[in-house]
Amino acid sequence: MFTGIIEDIGNIQQLEKEDQNLHITVSSNITSELKIDQSVAHNGICLTVVKIDGKNYTVTAIDETIKKTNISNLQVGDSVNLERAMKLGARLDGHMVQGHVDQTAECTHVEEASGSWVFTFKYDETLNNITIEKGSITINGVSLTVVNSKKNSFSVAIIPYTFKHTNFNTFKVGTIVNLEFDVIGKYVSKLFDLNK
Repeated sequence: MFTGIIEDIGNIQQLEKEDQNLHITVSSNITSELKIDQSVAHNGICLTVVKIDGKNYTVTAIDETIKKTNISNLQVGDSVNLERAMKLGARLDGHMVQGHVDQTAECTHVEEASGSWVFTFKYDETLNNITIEKGSITINGVSLTVVNSKKNSFSVAIIPYTFKHTNFNTFKVGTIVNLEFDVIGKYVSKLFDLNK
């Protein structure tokens, strides 16, 4: 379980395909605090640490993860948002995030708005995920509040701190991001579907 509050921005050092798996080596300021078998969210994708080597560590993504997320778009040198699993009893500053990406979305508009930024995203509504005005959404692992919610699109407002301390500062029109919809909303939506 995560909170959507990013701890560090990692840098992709190596990408190695092995059969259907992808081994991803990341350099990070939090590497020294990690352990083998620990869960770390990478752009919102919960992956397990399998190797540590100095400032670098390696995680492995399986085929289903590769197909469902933007992980196949990663290149050496790219930045990734990192968050370790939350500690029991710690403050929940974001919202409850599972680290299970529901689908991807495409950035369709970026607007600077008097010191902040508004990003708009479009997603495939046929997968039955929904957003609601002022509800929670996780984009590349970042816990955010939805504005301008529509059937297959929504916007978020990004303050300067978040822009500087996440990979939102690399987003442009056409960027593909990972979405995790609010877990409570997903259960409510499922219940409505069952009762139809």
